[in-house]
Amino acid sequence: MAIHPRAGTPARPEDLVDVPALLAAYSERHPDPSVAAQRVAFGTSGHRGSAFSATFNDDHIAATSQAICEYRAQQGTDGPLFLGKDTHALSDPAWETAVEVFAANGVQVLVDARGGWTPTPAVSHAILTHNEGRDSGLADGVVVTPSHNPPSDGGFKYNPPDGGPAGTAATSWIANRANELLEAELQGVQRVPLDRAERGTYDFLDTYVSDLESVVDLDAIRSAGVVLAADPLGGAAVHYWGAIAERYKLDLTVVNPDVDPAFGFMTLDWDGKIRMDCSSPYAMASLVGRKDEFTIATGNDADSDRHGIVTRDAGLMNPNHYLAVAIGYLYAHRAGWPGGAAVGKTAVSSSMIDRVAADLGRELLEVPVGFKWFVPGLQDGSIAFGGEESAGASFLRTDGRPWSTDKDGIIMCLLAGEITAVTGQTPSQRYAELTSRFGDPAYARTDVACSREDKAKLGKLSADDVSATELAGEPITARLTTAPGNGEPLGGLKVVTENGWFAARPSGTEDVYKVYAESFRGPEHLARIQEEAQQVVTGALGG
Repeated sequence: MAIHPRAGTPARPEDLVDVPALLAAYSERHPDPSVAAQRVAFGTSGHRGSAFSATFNDDHIAATSQAICEYRAQQGTDGPLFLGKDTHALSDPAWETAVEVFAANGVQVLVDARGGWTPTPAVSHAILTHNEGRDSGLADGVVVTPSHNPPSDGGFKYNPPDGGPAGTAATSWIANRANELLEAELQGVQRVPLDRAERGTYDFLDTYVSDLESVVDLDAIRSAGVVLAADPLGGAAVHYWGAIAERYKLDLTVVNPDVDPAFGFMTLDWDGKIRMDCSSPYAMASLVGRKDEFTIATGNDADSDRHGIVTRDAGLMNPNHYLAVAIGYLYAHRAGWPGGAAVGKTAVSSSMIDRVAADLGRELLEVPVGFKWFVPGLQDGSIAFGGEESAGASFLRTDGRPWSTDKDGIIMCLLAGEITAVTGQTPSQRYAELTSRFGDPAYARTDVACSREDKAKLGKLSADDVSATELAGEPITARLTTAPGNGEPLGGLKVVTENGWFAARPSGTEDVYKVYAESFRGPEHLARIQEEAQQVVTGALGG
């Protein structure tokens, strides 16, 4: 992966998106549904694209909103729909399109009472709060966000009544129906002008912030005098962090409270693009540069479903490292959690989590990539914590009830403060202790070029397609194409040995496959795993 020469440096005027042109393209450009790239397609977090490339335009959102109306009617979901948005430039016009279609279909739309932005976890929390104890009148929600994607992008994701990201059955139905509507030139889409579109309001911020003490020990943070910083990276959490500091009397500074749809205050990511990725040391360079001013500094992406943790002693933590620390701490300090609740991880997350879970005596539930796989467990308490290697996680309230069934970067950031307050150690110091007990893994992700045909094959491999018996000098102990935790397809291949593993998954946007690899025997062994992974994949594909 070639690092751009200006990665980690402040954006310049020539790096910024032309916001007026982008907004004009949203309404003026129309997708061609005969072009695959211009159709509605739900990934792990909804439909994403850019108005400039005719992949995220008014037509897409009108068709998708109509499809959601029809889907929720088919499912008998007749309660309110909570509608949130982040700070990307395309979020406002897409939010307006959605309001116009939802209102025309008679859906009770609830929007932010303050006219502001709404973090993804606040929408999930609102859905669960409304639906608790109900059998009818169930609510669902939509968040208009492309998450950490560049400023030219837009995103639109649906959360059903379970509060989490919609599963494949729902997203496939919605996408198929939306594309039918695109092909019919939007015949069948009901819509009223925004000034005639009825909607109610909901105080997302107050409801969410006032309930935080049920999931994180904020008293401990305040009493210990932990000095916190929160960088919303220009995203939807900007006003939430100030409200949290005020309500709970925390020594918390909101650094960089600016909101700019061009995100001109950002430092460039690894490839020279502006990207609000709070797990990237390049995107987080400004905050990392101030690490000595605070006990713990934290960052969120634009919709606040991801977290970045910065400590004085280690800088920006690797997301895998923090997940392992959070799991170890929470399961030892949450007496109100169900005794049999499992630890949830995705198949490409660090095996350090496996070792921590085993040490805790907890079942490990390993699932495919995608937070949707944790939703049922977080809802019924059979999983107390679910986390992804891409810095997304959520966990139960202290009494074992669900808090958010979507990723919540805000509580993960506050948890870093709680861990420091209660243990007297930063999360990075606690990770060092884990490595002294369980080993120090080396982890990396790389991209390997491949044809579209091979990408399609990779997503459909079976374990029998792998003929290799060794990987980097160790016997292969498992060949996986389905997740051990739930039997669902991995959409790729995972090969495991005693001290290492790799997983290969086709990219959804590029002609490459992604190789995730880890070794508990050091960087040289990791390099061997990465090299041999390509040979194993080539052999499995019949090359």
